[in-house]
Amino acid sequence: MAEKTRYTDEELEEFRDLILAKLQKAKEEYDGLKASITNADGNDVTDTSPTFKVLEEGAATLSKEEAGRLAQRQMKFIQNLQAALIRIENKTYGICRETGKLIPKERLRAVPHATLSIEAKNSGAK
Repeated sequence: MAEKTRYTDEELEEFRDLILAKLQKAKEEYDGLKASITNADGNDVTDTSPTFKVLEEGAATLSKEEAGRLAQRQMKFIQNLQAALIRIENKTYGICRETGKLIPKERLRAVPHATLSIEAKNSGAK
């Protein structure tokens, strides 16, 4: 039997459902991070209170910077998931961009936006 060169339409549909679910969750997390940075969800007085101390302001700034970094990572994850959906449309999803072989389903279920097999990823890391 010839080696499989791409996933079937049914398999691609399974991956699409998985990616869409992860994409929805990622967008919700991104929106939450964005709201925490802009303080969009608060009507409190934390940014106007005269009782603020210098250390508290520093901690708040650090917290916003961390949220900003997390939001950037989340946006990159969202973009990677969207690129994976395009690969599903093109029927190139799950094909290692280095070896041209199919990436195992187990890897794609764990990292649905993967474009490298473990073999290719490990050989490139050396």
